[in-house]
Amino acid sequence: MSTNRISSEWKPAKKKNFSRHMGQYWQIYLMLLIPVVYYIVFRYIPMFGNIIAFRRYRAGASIFGSEWSGLKYFKQFIGDKAFWRAFKNTLTLNITYLLFRFPLTLIFALLINEIRNLHWKKFVQTVSYLPHFISMVIVCGMIKELVSSAGPINSFIASLGMSKITFLSVPKWFPSIFTISGVWQSMGWGTILYLAAMANINPSLYEAAAVDGAGHFQRVWHITIPSILPTITTLLILDIGGLVGSGGAFEKVFLLYNPMIYDSADIVSTYVYRMGIGSGNYSYATAVGLFEGLINLTLLSIANFASRKLTDSSLF
Repeated sequence: MSTNRISSEWKPAKKKNFSRHMGQYWQIYLMLLIPVVYYIVFRYIPMFGNIIAFRRYRAGASIFGSEWSGLKYFKQFIGDKAFWRAFKNTLTLNITYLLFRFPLTLIFALLINEIRNLHWKKFVQTVSYLPHFISMVIVCGMIKELVSSAGPINSFIASLGMSKITFLSVPKWFPSIFTISGVWQSMGWGTILYLAAMANINPSLYEAAAVDGAGHFQRVWHITIPSILPTITTLLILDIGGLVGSGGAFEKVFLLYNPMIYDSADIVSTYVYRMGIGSGNYSYATAVGLFEGLINLTLLSIANFASRKLTDSSLF
């Protein structure tokens, strides 16, 4: 049989298998179409707008027809003290938040995994997940009420004979408010991937360890944590890659901050908002946003490389 004949017979068979596959799983591909279209329309197409970082763009003009400015806006924000203040605040808030949230989420997941009563376990999971689904506007409203002069925290401080604190007017208090509220809102939701990874651990490993005399803590330390290490590494890489990014921080900071606490609350994303939407300096704001993206990409690559060398686990 010739090669051409084999090729001609193989192509219809391949086409038939593909049609059968699509006919069987078309619902799944239809569901997949929604996020694909979303990312194309709202993530990839807008990337063409980054060109205005190199042009003097005016509202209403074409992004390709404005005057070419080269690296003018990059040099401008590099010499701007307000940008470096926002950059420092972004790193400070995100690193502090990561140092508290990441280990607490892992510990909380380990504790939930140890609950043997199924109904109690589901109750704890449900209660811990709920803050994640509360609107950020409502969360920030709750925070303002809690830390207001007439709020419960200041009422308790006054009952101790101390002076009340205007928390959202003093810069040094904002990192604590941001971190504590963030941990409360995301810790329960962050356990989902850890619990899913723990569910795949072979129970015979625990049984063998118990027979060998391993205690409860030893089984967790030598079996549970090593088994979910790839998941831990992946989540840590993603978190490190977003240290300079806004993530969900923009909404919270934007709703809580004010000019009195810019020194500790103003971050890159709110700075970009003020420069772009607030002041109309679209090219300047785009240059800052593009720089932010490049820093995040660099951090992600470094974290991924370090993880691959140290743990043999990486994203790419």
